[in-house]
Amino acid sequence: MRRTPTRRLLAAALLVGAVLAPMAATPAAATAAATAVHLAGGDPYGQDDAPSDGLGRELTARLDKAVEGVRQEAGIPGVIVGLWMPGKGNYVRATGVADTATREPMTTDLYLRIGSETKTFTVTALLKLVDDRRIRLDDPISRYVDGVPNGRRITLRHLAGMRSGLFPYTEDPDFVHDLLSDPTRSFTPPEVLAYGFKHPNTFAPGARFEYSNTNLVLLGLVIEKVSGQRAADFIDKRVLRPAHLDHTLFPSGAEFPEPHPRGYTNQTLSGEVEDATDWNPSWGWTAGAMISNLHDLHRWARIVATGTLLSPEAQKQRLTMLPTGHPGTSYGLGIFDSDGWIGHNGSIPGYESVTVYLPSKKATLVVLLNTDITYEGQEPSSLVARAITEIVTPDNVYDRPLPTR
Repeated sequence: MRRTPTRRLLAAALLVGAVLAPMAATPAAATAAATAVHLAGGDPYGQDDAPSDGLGRELTARLDKAVEGVRQEAGIPGVIVGLWMPGKGNYVRATGVADTATREPMTTDLYLRIGSETKTFTVTALLKLVDDRRIRLDDPISRYVDGVPNGRRITLRHLAGMRSGLFPYTEDPDFVHDLLSDPTRSFTPPEVLAYGFKHPNTFAPGARFEYSNTNLVLLGLVIEKVSGQRAADFIDKRVLRPAHLDHTLFPSGAEFPEPHPRGYTNQTLSGEVEDATDWNPSWGWTAGAMISNLHDLHRWARIVATGTLLSPEAQKQRLTMLPTGHPGTSYGLGIFDSDGWIGHNGSIPGYESVTVYLPSKKATLVVLLNTDITYEGQEPSSLVARAITEIVTPDNVYDRPLPTR
């Protein structure tokens, strides 16, 4: 019997409500040896990369074993990990394969789709407009976008904090079917919003937390209306360039710069594993279409967590964390706190990522994978990040449990 996925498209790991039908066979996992690569180039934010053995042989060996163990157990084709701990050292690794057919090894210089990590860039752009005094977080969305259900009561703050009550368009069965029937199709923001708007709102604005990509697509439209520019252009000019993120981009379609790994998903109409590398991410837009690499995400983790690009007041608003209903995790404006680790993760068919910063130790962790196939109901990126933090920061363990509903 053919089964249609109901919800994991472009969702953050903890934040999805239900997953796909039971997991199909995972892509073949290689046993290629881990490779350490020194990333060249200076970092204007004082985080120069250092050799991977900077943490010492014993700790490095423990991390190698933990990462490879998770990769093998969960059937992850390839993993890229970057861990930077000032005063202690760094750990930069790639293990497994970038292509299950050719067995080309994973390397640390690859571009990957970062899914919902896009939200950190979109909300930063929104907060730049707040700092410019062109918008206010408590403005209703109806001031900027017509036709939003209950739009006069839903504020920009509600949208950025995932508390709008708007139905997530990625949960709509018709949307899922239309996307997976033709993953190369290009969607416009109004088209994806229409899938969500045909459903009743799920709760009153501000009543509770519910992760919804509908919220971030609407914020993208706000950015465009107020700035007079395409969202991608505004994000590039006001966020990516000032942050010196030269390997981060907002694609207009399915373009994917080289080098990049192949990406594998079972979010398909049949439930079988497919190569999703060239799927068009336009349906994710300002909620999840962006691409980046390890070096840029290393820089970005601290920038977004400490507010380098924003006024102190805007950053204070972003980091006002509210309960999500999921133990150990709270959510601010397009950013979360998971047991002290601040940042975001991403999941899009074929790829997953985690980019987080631990202020108490000024530590940065980046995890990049070329699959989004869950293992025993858990996101593979979460398994890798948890295994690493259990070793290096046992008092602050990154944990992304799936909700029960």
